[in-house]
Amino acid sequence: MRNRETVWLTDEEKDFVRSFLIEEDDDILAFNKPAGLPCQTRKTDDQTFDKLLWAFAKSNGKRPRMVHRLDAETSGIIIAAKTQPASAALSRAFENREIKKTYLALVPGNAKRMTRVDSPIGIIRLEHGMQISGIGGQPNVKDAKPALTRFHTLAVQDGVSLIECRPETGRMHQIRIHLAHAGFPIFGDSIYGDGDNASRLMLHAHRIQGPHPIGGQFDYTAPAPPEFEGFVGGGHA
Repeated sequence: MRNRETVWLTDEEKDFVRSFLIEEDDDILAFNKPAGLPCQTRKTDDQTFDKLLWAFAKSNGKRPRMVHRLDAETSGIIIAAKTQPASAALSRAFENREIKKTYLALVPGNAKRMTRVDSPIGIIRLEHGMQISGIGGQPNVKDAKPALTRFHTLAVQDGVSLIECRPETGRMHQIRIHLAHAGFPIFGDSIYGDGDNASRLMLHAHRIQGPHPIGGQFDYTAPAPPEFEGFVGGGHA
């Protein structure tokens, strides 16, 4: 792993990150990241998942490394590599699209007929430097690339759909922009929908599967948060 300046964590920070560790072996750490925790930011004083990984640093100063990211507002499963060989192997698996990810989303409306969205996704550069995603061909959308997300509606109740989302490409905000483009913006999405209709972005990374660095397959599941468990009796998450 790259040499990095050691980050010292408080006992409270160490306890916090360990509280959402759900599985660990010699190569991989799997976490159920809470909503609101960014993976990385440009602000040096922010608490981030990347910094919290210093809680698992070895005595030689090496520590786990992120191999993928979730949006700050998204909760759920995220993994980190404990060794350089594991990091390289997992990074290759992501690049080769050997990693399967499943998300849960709550959206307004009846989405039973929606099974996939394959609209290309590009970047919109806003005036203050922020970048968001847009659908290829729309105004101000640059560098659009192919994107595919598959959907399966698990339940519909009182005008709300619980959707299983499986992105087959890895574009920025892919699930969020594809659902919004299809007419089903995720509850609580302040960028692509009405951010005031929920207390948080109702998107949860539920499951991740792929080749384990030492052989075989890994398969980690992050239990759905209470907001999802309460939907249709909690039996669909």
